[in-house]
Amino acid sequence: MIRSLLIANRGEIAVRVMRTARALGIRTIAVFSDADRDALHVEIADEAVHIGASPASESYLNVEKIIAAAREHGAEAIHPGYGFLSENPEFSEAVQLAGLTFVGPPADAMRRLGDKISSRELATQHNVPITPGALLPEGTAAQAKTKAEEIGFPVLIKAAAGGGGKGMRIVRSADEVEESFDAARREAKSAFGNDAVYLEKYIDNPRHVEFQVFCDGHGNAVHLGERECSVQRRHQKIIEESPSVALTPDLRKRMGEAAIRIIKAAGYVNAGTVEFLLDGDKFYFLEVNARLQVEHPVTEMVTGEDLVAWQLTVASGEKLPKTQEQIRFRGHAIECRVYAEDPTNGFLPSSGTVLRLEEPHSPGLRVDSGIREGFEIPVYYDPILSKVICWADDRTHAIARMRDALKHYVLLGVRAPLGYLQDVLAHPEFVKGNLSTHFIAQHFSEWKEPLPTGEALAALLAAANEQTRATSRAASGNGSAQTATPWQTLGDWRTAGAGA
Repeated sequence: MIRSLLIANRGEIAVRVMRTARALGIRTIAVFSDADRDALHVEIADEAVHIGASPASESYLNVEKIIAAAREHGAEAIHPGYGFLSENPEFSEAVQLAGLTFVGPPADAMRRLGDKISSRELATQHNVPITPGALLPEGTAAQAKTKAEEIGFPVLIKAAAGGGGKGMRIVRSADEVEESFDAARREAKSAFGNDAVYLEKYIDNPRHVEFQVFCDGHGNAVHLGERECSVQRRHQKIIEESPSVALTPDLRKRMGEAAIRIIKAAGYVNAGTVEFLLDGDKFYFLEVNARLQVEHPVTEMVTGEDLVAWQLTVASGEKLPKTQEQIRFRGHAIECRVYAEDPTNGFLPSSGTVLRLEEPHSPGLRVDSGIREGFEIPVYYDPILSKVICWADDRTHAIARMRDALKHYVLLGVRAPLGYLQDVLAHPEFVKGNLSTHFIAQHFSEWKEPLPTGEALAALLAAANEQTRATSRAASGNGSAQTATPWQTLGDWRTAGAGA
C-alpha cells in the first residue's frame, strides 16, 4: 500500500481524500495557495506545502510546483481529486516520469476518452449506443449546416475537447447554424484551447444517468451501479441520487455492461464514470469522466464501499477489492451540493468570511465539507463548499431526511442556496421522480428566495434591538449598566460552551 500521499487539490475533495488516507495509515501532504493558508485541508493534513499565489494557474494548475512539493516532502503518490489537473494526461505522465504513482487512469486512456470525437468512435467500435451525430473535418459553418440537415433538427454543436456546457449550442433551424457554430468555436477555444466542434442529435427531454466504474491493472473491471444526475442548472449538477427510478433491472444490466465495455476498451485503470443520456428505454453514450466524481458519496452510501480506499488499493498495484457479484446495493441515497452562490443575484458566486457554520448531523447523514468558521471563501476557485449526503431505506424517506438536514444547515457570512435546494426536493414532480436535464429550467426558472415571515422578522428585529441596548448600557460608563440584569450584560452565556 502507498505510504505517503500528496493531494493536488483543495477544499472538500482534499479533505475527503485525506480522511480515508489517514484511516489507512497513509501520511498526507496538502498543497495550498495564498488564499488557502487557513483552509481546512491545510489544517488536517500531516504536512502542508505552499505552492504559489492565489490564481489557480500559479498554484493548483502548476505541474512543476506540485511535483517538486511531492518530491521534497517524500510523497510516493499524488491524488488529483477532481477539477484542476485531474483529467490532464500531461500531468499524469509527469507524475509517472518523476517516479511517483498517479492515483488515476494512465495518460493514454485519458487521451482516448478525453476527446469527445475519439470516445464516440471507441463507443461505436464496441457496440455502445451513441446519439446520431457527425464530425466536421472541414471545420466550416457550411459543412455544419449540411450535416445538421442530414441528422435532422434540433442538433447540438459541441466542443470536442471539453464539457460542462462550454462550447455547446442548441440549434433548432438552419438559420441558426452559422451564428451558433461560430459562437461555439470561440467559446471552445477560450475554455479548452481547442476550437474543434462536432454535431450531435439533440434529445429534448433526456435523463442524465451515469455509472461508477472501476478497473485494476490485472484486467478486472466492475461497475458500482448508477447515479441519476438529471437535476442540473446551467449544465451543472446540483442534486444526485442512486438508484435511478427510471431504470428497470434489465436496463440497468445493459447500461452497466456497456459502461464496462468502453472502459476496458480504453485500457482504463482506477475510478471513472461513464455518462449516458436516457430517453425512455433507450440510452446513448455521452462521455467518460476519467476521475473520481463530485457525487461519488452517493455510490458509497448505497454500496457501503469507500471509493477512495479502492482508488488507493488499485494505485498500489493490487486487484479490485470485490468482484461484480460481490457488490451489494441497499436503500436510496441523495446528495445536494452546497455552493457559495447568491440565489438573489442570479446564483453568481458569493465570497466572504464564514461567520457561523453548523453542519447537520443525524443517523444516515454525511457532510463532506471543506470549510470552517472564520475561513475567507476565495473568489479564485469553484464555489463548492460542501456536499450533504443522506441515506434511507427508500427514496421517500431519503428526500424527507435531506430536507430536514438542509433546514438545519446554518451558514452565515456567505450566501448559499439552501432554501432553493429544499424547494427543489419538495417539488411534486421531483417527489414523483419525473426528472430530466430540463427539470430546473421547466420548474424553477422564475424561483425567488422568499422573504422572512412577519413573525421571523419581528424576532430578528427584537433580538438585534436588545443586543444593541445591552451593548450601549455596558459601554456607557455612567452607571446605567449597573441597573441592567445579568442576562442583559453577560450576553449569550451557556453552561456547555459559547452560544450563538
